[in-house]
Amino acid sequence: MRIIFLGPPGAGKGTQAKMLIERYGIPQISTGDILRAAVKEGTPMGKKAKEYMDAGKLVPDEVVIGIMQDRLKEPDCSKGFILDGFPRTVAQAEALEKMLKELNMPIDKVLALEVPDEVLLERLTGRRTCKSCGQMYHIKFDPPKKENVCDKCGGELFQRDDDKEETIKNRLSVYHAQTAPLLDFYGSKGMVEKIDGTKSPDDIFNAIIKVLEGK
Repeated sequence: MRIIFLGPPGAGKGTQAKMLIERYGIPQISTGDILRAAVKEGTPMGKKAKEYMDAGKLVPDEVVIGIMQDRLKEPDCSKGFILDGFPRTVAQAEALEKMLKELNMPIDKVLALEVPDEVLLERLTGRRTCKSCGQMYHIKFDPPKKENVCDKCGGELFQRDDDKEETIKNRLSVYHAQTAPLLDFYGSKGMVEKIDGTKSPDDIFNAIIKVLEGK
């Protein structure tokens, strides 16, 4: 089972990926994780990536694809994988397609979790984090017993910069600009399955399983 997972920030991709990992025993591969691992291990591609990262530059597509190729050759990918956060652009999708053809590992499905922006804004701007222990809350869906006080350690809760409305709106506009062309790219190949991401995690998972297994 080889899957590309698309979805805006806050759509619940991480939750669904964990459930898919349990069901299929396949790894979730995120660009950030494999870049950090390649740099830490000092692989040839990792050294190249480090040069760009140390200079504060974006790692070029060909280096990211090289690191991705190294990762997909590892034994745990033999039964499949979930690509999360990659590809981000059509150029990356084209390079990925070429590389997967060489490895004889074609993508089975592109899952697109769909959640309206106003729902994502409510989900993300409502998050609060404990300054002391890092425990997370949500002012509407999972509030602390006492306002702005952590249940676990009594620490002060705060809103991270990442969770502020302006930041989230920027992230969403970048996502839409980059992802709309990807949906067209994979949609023209009949690979995209759109999933309603506003439902409960279990309902979303059941919808995904129906798509993947026809159940």
